[in-house]
Amino acid sequence: MYMSNRTPIISLALAGAALAMSTSCKKSETLNYPAAPSDSTTYEVFGMEVSDPYRPLENDTAAATLAWVEAENNLTQSYLAAIPFREELRRRLTALNRYERVGAPSLEADGRYYFSANDGSHNQSIIYRMDSLGAEPRVFIDPNALSDDGTVALTGLFFSRDGSRAAYTISRSGSDWTEIYVLDTETGQLLDDHIEWAKFTGAAWDGNDGFYYSAYSRPEQGSVYSGTNEFHKVYYHRLGTPQSEDRMIYGNPDEPLHFHNVDVVDGRWLAIYGGGQGHGNSLTVRDLSKPSPAWITVEPSQDNTLELLEKTLPDGRLLAFTSADAPRNRLVAIDPGRPARADWQTIIPEDSLGGVLASVQFAGPDHLVAVYDRDASQHATIYDLDGAPVSEVTLPTFGNIAFASDSRSRELFYTFSSFVYPSTIYTYDPSTGESTLYHATEIEGHNPEDYITEQVFYTSADGTRVPMFTVRRRDVEADGTNPVYLYGYGGFAISLNPSFNANRLLWLQNGGIYAQANLRGGNEYGEEWHEAGTKMNKLNVFNDFIAAAEYMVDNNWTKPELLTIEGGSNGGLLVGAVTNMRPDLFAVAIPRVGVMDMMRYHMFTIGWNWAHDYGTADDSEEMARYLLDYSPVHNIRNDGTPYPAIMVTTADHDDRVVPAHSFKYAATLQAADTGSKPKLIRIDSKAGHGAGKPVSKVVDEYTDIYSFIYNNIGIDPTAE
Repeated sequence: MYMSNRTPIISLALAGAALAMSTSCKKSETLNYPAAPSDSTTYEVFGMEVSDPYRPLENDTAAATLAWVEAENNLTQSYLAAIPFREELRRRLTALNRYERVGAPSLEADGRYYFSANDGSHNQSIIYRMDSLGAEPRVFIDPNALSDDGTVALTGLFFSRDGSRAAYTISRSGSDWTEIYVLDTETGQLLDDHIEWAKFTGAAWDGNDGFYYSAYSRPEQGSVYSGTNEFHKVYYHRLGTPQSEDRMIYGNPDEPLHFHNVDVVDGRWLAIYGGGQGHGNSLTVRDLSKPSPAWITVEPSQDNTLELLEKTLPDGRLLAFTSADAPRNRLVAIDPGRPARADWQTIIPEDSLGGVLASVQFAGPDHLVAVYDRDASQHATIYDLDGAPVSEVTLPTFGNIAFASDSRSRELFYTFSSFVYPSTIYTYDPSTGESTLYHATEIEGHNPEDYITEQVFYTSADGTRVPMFTVRRRDVEADGTNPVYLYGYGGFAISLNPSFNANRLLWLQNGGIYAQANLRGGNEYGEEWHEAGTKMNKLNVFNDFIAAAEYMVDNNWTKPELLTIEGGSNGGLLVGAVTNMRPDLFAVAIPRVGVMDMMRYHMFTIGWNWAHDYGTADDSEEMARYLLDYSPVHNIRNDGTPYPAIMVTTADHDDRVVPAHSFKYAATLQAADTGSKPKLIRIDSKAGHGAGKPVSKVVDEYTDIYSFIYNNIGIDPTAE
């Protein structure tokens, strides 16, 4: 729940004419699809004529689009309502989600401990505070009171230098647009300060009287959730003054497509991170302790990651986590007076065991904790400030570890989770290397020991060795009759570590196998692994995913008739692309909030930020042809080839990957001749890209996804 003052930079993420699809209404065995708004739009890219008949669906506020959305949702809900076991699945998922969630406590500047918790009955977790560890918790902020339906989410909490004030950020209906409010921490009273139209930001306090934040200009009416976001700027807000008086601190009118994120390090250094046009970020700092400080450029390019830790070393040097000259990352010390890379000193080098350094943070005033990804599973080591190892944190199995620590508190908490292990909180003593249980999460009727998690390695089309995790009930055998749920992402240097999802238990409890493939494009093996899945290498990601499915079939775990694939955002692109490539290999496909039009993705909201992974159709003829060759909406077959059952999911407030992607993809699917299996779209209301979604909406979504899957693989999960 707690965020650093700097919100990370967002990354999500056919030669000749494109095949023009009929815009008439098609009928499957039982479904009459609504006719989508269409026209005869075509456009030319490097001499290639591209057909775009569903261009009208890009206008998400047009009356015709709204009518189509309503008709599609009516059709989808009618289909799902006829599934006899749907309500039983809803009951089971509701029960699975009704478990206690507790976050690790964080010592803040006011000397009190704050943590998030949800007893299982709330849509959003509540922020509590304690005067000391073990003291009676009291409610500090209850996000559930901010809306009637849980669609307002608390996205960050930021304390002033002395802890007397706390700024918090909220998102409404899942949008990336951010509002900032301020509380008096002693009285709990809300101050008059209110910031609107902020985005990709926290609140970086300068002492106790004001904070820095990043925002865009107010969007035009009608384009709030789809218009291009340009000219990200950093402002300073002084408490007690209106937003209209906020002072612009940093902006770059020559670079409209750059992000500018802000942090204050050790109460002294104002740091501006520039991103959006590279795999990493630039860094500029200035010394707030001086009356007229000059900006110091530490890193001018966006070619590498460079992120400052919260505190300087005793000699005044900045500590920075970076990929510069270290594709698998390192920690360096930087003298602001001599910021050139040649003068940086390595404190923690690249991992000698071949893993990737995933993060570094303070663990009290005298120690650092480093988290490593090794074969997609996380490990942790404690170091002193000189980079000498102190102790290793021993974890019980493949998993994901998150530390709640900083330079102020000597108490070190960490949270461990894995596929079947919900979050468990431990305290850790670096001097002894011992972990002590602080809080264990239990889910009624769930025993993690009933399941087996294994890591396998399979071979992709070009001979690359790719890791994959599989999870199953202990009595499930390789007899070719098991339903498999295969998940992937493969992009934006995001590693898929083992993580817990209560909704997944329904699949596992019913004898299903969950498989998670660590595709190229992620960061499981550093920047080389990432680059191998970007731009002209993007087909490697799709081939890795197809090879994962083939592995599960070839090793007799399942058969195509029982194989479901799912992915969201960049993973939605993945599902759309591989479905076009190998429709024979899957029974069900669930592309969620996917990037489906690769020719125009960069023209909406922050889509331009994904160009460093995808390339754009404007870059070159070669890049345009490559994108058109795999773009999901442009490569749907129209020749009678049977496709899997497909349910597309999106949301009306998704301003990360605008719903037009899913709208155009679903309309094209429904108009094409792809066999009789259903091709539906589920369009959520008052929801966005996924973050902050209330528990009730999560249950609704998974109820529909699992109902659709089971119905289309011929399994009644409620049957004895």
